[in-house]
Amino acid sequence: MENSDLFLCIDHVAYVCPDAEEAVKYYTEVLGWHELHREVNDEQGVFEIMVAPAAELTEHMTQVQLISPTREDATTAKWLEKNRPGLHHMAWRVADIDSVSATLRERGLTLLYEQPRIGTGGSKINFLHPKSGKGVLIEVVQPGSGH
Repeated sequence: MENSDLFLCIDHVAYVCPDAEEAVKYYTEVLGWHELHREVNDEQGVFEIMVAPAAELTEHMTQVQLISPTREDATTAKWLEKNRPGLHHMAWRVADIDSVSATLRERGLTLLYEQPRIGTGGSKINFLHPKSGKGVLIEVVQPGSGH
């Protein structure tokens, strides 16, 4: 896979906080952004709200994902215990997560999951280990039909 074929754009940056409902008020009421989507991801133990500067998502618009843990054993709950609320990860949009994952592994990078998992709006997701992301947790996301 050619380098120019790997990533389409930055899909979103994720802000982890104790209360996503409180955070969305700041984005919508103070900044004038729009709520695009919300859901609970039971597998990951999170409640998430996607916001963006425009009411309708365009092809290359970057979103902010507001995340709060729904249970104490969630990865984000553990992260909040060690860190203050803040930037958790960035997500890079791809057209074909399987091809991109194979290419990244061929290049010696470590992905957290053997197979993609289901993320926001039915998307397929995986994460580069922070050691493979130069200290940054990077999500690789192939949008689903609800994205």
